[in-house]
Amino acid sequence: MQNVLASSPVSVVQPAGHLNATNAHTLQQQLTAAITEGQAPAILVDFSQVESLDSTALMAFVFALTFAQQSNKRFSLCGISPTLKIIFELTQLDAVFEIFESENAFKTAVA
Repeated sequence: MQNVLASSPVSVVQPAGHLNATNAHTLQQQLTAAITEGQAPAILVDFSQVESLDSTALMAFVFALTFAQQSNKRFSLCGISPTLKIIFELTQLDAVFEIFESENAFKTAVA
């Protein structure tokens, strides 16, 4: 479902496909593992390979954001397609998550 690429300042999580109730629990476990097991102070979720997202999967990201904040880690999103960005806007989660256009935009912001 995803790849986790670790580099010193950031761990990049790359979920792919359809994120929904069927795989939301696994997604949440993988995000939690990326936060707890990684040494990087920041987690970046790259949405460039995500095709769809339902409310259950969205809640997995909210849980991961909360957990990252409790763990004193930065949790950001990037590569969100215009179709998926509407979901974040309608739920007003675009104001909650730190969202970047791309991984490079994130790296520029943290540099």
